[in-house]
Amino acid sequence: MAEQTVPQCTCGDGAEPAGGTKRIIFACAGASKAGQISNEAAVQLTKEGYGNIACTASLAIETPSITRKVEEADEVVVIDGCPVGCARQIAERAGVAPDQELVVMDLGIEKGGSLDLSEEDIETVVSAAWEGKGRAEEEKELRPSGGCGCGGGGCC
Repeated sequence: MAEQTVPQCTCGDGAEPAGGTKRIIFACAGASKAGQISNEAAVQLTKEGYGNIACTASLAIETPSITRKVEEADEVVVIDGCPVGCARQIAERAGVAPDQELVVMDLGIEKGGSLDLSEEDIETVVSAAWEGKGRAEEEKELRPSGGCGCGGGGCC
C-alpha cells in the first residue's frame, strides 16, 4: 500500500509532497455520485502523494494564495464528474489551463442520483490520474510509457 501523506490546505503555506512533480488538484464535488467520486478521488490522490487537493471555490474567486499555488505548480489536474466540466470551466475562467482533465463519466462511471460511492469507482479515477489518462494526446506521446507513476452538460 502506498504511503499516505497528510493533505495540506493550499490556502496557506502547506508543504508540498516531497520530490517529484508539484501538482495541484481541483475537483468538481458536485451533487451527484460522479461529482462526489471526483472529490473522493482527489482526496485519495492527495493521500497517496500524487499532489494536493485545492479548493475549487477559492479558485473561482481567485484568492491570492490559490493563484500563487497554481503559479508554483508544475501541473494542474482537474477532476470533473460530468462532461459539463464545471471545475475545468472555473479553472479556465481564472486563467488556468489544466494540464490534465479527467471526467468521471468518461471512465464508465454513471452520474446517478445515489451518493453511495464504491471504492472500485474511486480507484478507477485515481488510477486514471496516475496513468495520465486526462492529458491531451500530444502530451501523452511526449511522456514515458509504463507504470512508473510519472503521469507515463448539467451540474454534477
